[in-house]
Amino acid sequence: MRTNQNVEQQTYSKVDRRLIPFLFLCYVLAYLDRVNVGFAKLQMLNDLSLSEAAFATGAGIFFIGYFFFEVPSNILLKKFGARIWIARIMISWGIISSAMIFVKGEWSFYAMRFLLGIAEAGFFPGIIFYLTLWYPSRYRSTRTAWFASAIAFSGVIGNPVSGIAMDTLSGRMGLDGWQWLFLIEGIPSVIVGVWVIYFLDSNIREAKWLNSEEKEFLIANLEAEDRRKHQVRVADAFKSWKVYVLSLIYFTLVIGLYGIAFWLPSMVNAFGVKDYLDVGLITAIPYGVAVLVMILLSRSSDRTGERRWHYALNVTMGCIGLILSGIFLASPVLSVVFLSVATAGVIGSIPLFWPIPSAFLTGTAAAAGIGIVNSIGNLGGYIGPNVTIWMKRISADPSAPLYGIAGIMFLGALLTIFFIPKTVNVKIDDCSRSEPTKQLNETLS
Repeated sequence: MRTNQNVEQQTYSKVDRRLIPFLFLCYVLAYLDRVNVGFAKLQMLNDLSLSEAAFATGAGIFFIGYFFFEVPSNILLKKFGARIWIARIMISWGIISSAMIFVKGEWSFYAMRFLLGIAEAGFFPGIIFYLTLWYPSRYRSTRTAWFASAIAFSGVIGNPVSGIAMDTLSGRMGLDGWQWLFLIEGIPSVIVGVWVIYFLDSNIREAKWLNSEEKEFLIANLEAEDRRKHQVRVADAFKSWKVYVLSLIYFTLVIGLYGIAFWLPSMVNAFGVKDYLDVGLITAIPYGVAVLVMILLSRSSDRTGERRWHYALNVTMGCIGLILSGIFLASPVLSVVFLSVATAGVIGSIPLFWPIPSAFLTGTAAAAGIGIVNSIGNLGGYIGPNVTIWMKRISADPSAPLYGIAGIMFLGALLTIFFIPKTVNVKIDDCSRSEPTKQLNETLS
């Protein structure tokens, strides 16, 4: 006879094995296609006669298109189902990312980045919402960490791959290295997007790989949690002050995320590292550290049920890392060490943040609320690349952009402590002996 705990563990492990690796793969491709422009920049500026300011605008304009189409996309995901809508997103962004090879100058660069933002809008919050259809709150931080670790993993794998592509393929078939980079990292998204249609289930009831008892158990667990939440309509998500505070907090985090992602290759290149593969290998180090920190912190947050302080303290650690990397900018080794701390503070905080919005909202309102938070928050992706340009106009100190980003992120940490209520914390003891677990145990024993 199996214990309640074993039944629950085995059921969710089965869901984990089916969903998490596949969603992880999808997000690796998404993040690569979003930020590979930071690596392509090492060649694009000269080839297309782009200024640093033009690059920052093009890198950030992705998030303008993303902003306008984020909430509608997430609501359409709820309407059409995750399988169809996520496939649509991946196929369209893969095609547009590959088409970046046709960029000829400043305005075509802006146009393609804007279209890429429209195509990808809804993917990340859609997956966050999708996880709420399978896992109760007490399981989401760790699962979100496994999924979101794709951000760090894409840096670990993608940066060296980008370096190899630009080193070895430049000039082949009349294409420059940066063009090959966009092509070979865009086509896989189209292929996996087609795979989504055949592999992903939109909800628990569609899953043929679960038996009827397991389906009822998972559904009952979610329904039991939903009854403890405040039920809201889509309109309520737009009226909730908590949604906008969360949006502002996420906005500060995203400034740090893309401030680092878009400029890290250039910073390493400025250390005197000229070989593209070497740049890729060095820039992979901060992302590797971030993977470890992300998993450890998320497990701690799920185990204790505490969200706010985990998030705020880790973001603060990232701020300190940015400041120290600026102070020791003249020392490449120390600067990379502290940039690793900063990257862990940013990326490691993503899975700590996302269980918080889903603690307030359910159903379609959750899809809308998560979409609002992500769309407003991701406007920070426009600010992040431009902070470097703006800070250079204010101060001649080359470290000033790092200090500016650190200050913005620290503001987000303070907002989390003072404005996010303690009620987002999950009492593990109250949830671990759920009635659905007992019922399934009785059925299977």
